[in-house]
Amino acid sequence: MLLELSRREKNQGIKPDEDLDIFIKALALGGNKTSLAVEYILKILGLDTCADTLVGDEMLKGISGGQKKRLTTGELLVGPARVLFMDEISTGLDSSTTYQIIKYLRHSTRALDGTTVISLLQPAPETYQLFDDVILLCEGQIVYQGPCASALDFFAFMGFKCPERKNVADFLQEVVSRKDQEQYWSVPECAYEYIPVVKFAEAFRSFHVGKSLSKKLLVPFDKRRNHPAALSTSTYGMNVAELLKTSFSWQLLLMKRNSFIYVFRFVQLLFVAIITMTVFFRTKMHHQTFEDGGIYLGALYFAMIMILFNGFTEVSMLIAKLPVLYKHRELRFYPGWVYTLPSWLLSIPSSALESGMWVAVTYYVIGFDPQITR
Repeated sequence: MLLELSRREKNQGIKPDEDLDIFIKALALGGNKTSLAVEYILKILGLDTCADTLVGDEMLKGISGGQKKRLTTGELLVGPARVLFMDEISTGLDSSTTYQIIKYLRHSTRALDGTTVISLLQPAPETYQLFDDVILLCEGQIVYQGPCASALDFFAFMGFKCPERKNVADFLQEVVSRKDQEQYWSVPECAYEYIPVVKFAEAFRSFHVGKSLSKKLLVPFDKRRNHPAALSTSTYGMNVAELLKTSFSWQLLLMKRNSFIYVFRFVQLLFVAIITMTVFFRTKMHHQTFEDGGIYLGALYFAMIMILFNGFTEVSMLIAKLPVLYKHRELRFYPGWVYTLPSWLLSIPSSALESGMWVAVTYYVIGFDPQITR
């Protein structure tokens, strides 16, 4: 497939960007434990050093708070979404990490022809320059919406000038503020008067960028120009088989990590079975009277209760995983039953093993059957 792609690019005279070409073609290669996209995102988020570390909770020490915030951002970046709405992703991150994230989003958005809307407070100048367009919101009004290069022209049109060494993002936030607006007034022959946000919004509609935007919005979209694959027709990023395979792998990994709990449960049940064997010890149980029947039922009921309560150790682990399950379900990573089905199926072997061990230890000694071979 890659050879055919290279041949067609050569025939059409297409010369793609080298870095982007290598990255996209590497994504198409399989056979690795983790995809290149995951490794790349771990690298730019600074999570490669803790890739094999548990997230942790109140009882288990895991990654730090800043790493958890970056992990939340990474979960969205590796997903199948082509339209991203990201709110305050720079909170708790240093400027270098924020720059790397925005740079990656810029490349992926352009390469995949997607759309990304990000809200940031006081981004660094180099981060601000990565954006194509800027939307300045204040008091529920759109003060400016258009190319970043034309933002300063609009405010110069309104009589405000950004100082040479001033961060443009800071200027845009302060110029609409009553407290900071006066210092940017650049028309000395006219007395300064506070310009409210409503007047900025009205002036933007008469500015050439606002007029151009209004004209574009008035033109109905021609559906003939729309590609059939432009809109996703599936709720989830993979088919059901791939989702189930991934969920099975995830549940197996969790069981391996919690192997001590399963071994402890088995040993605990074995110990209780030995005690039960001594309490109801009789190689031949009589069954002529109601008292004999009570002993039968007592032994069966006790066995059922012990096996039932032995499985309660998984309840706390299930409750701890519920927030992750709910978050993934709401983000359309997978439906709820894709998580539940593998969890239920993988619990059958351990439950059968525990029940079989209990029967093997207690069945003959208690006297359910006089022949040990049965």
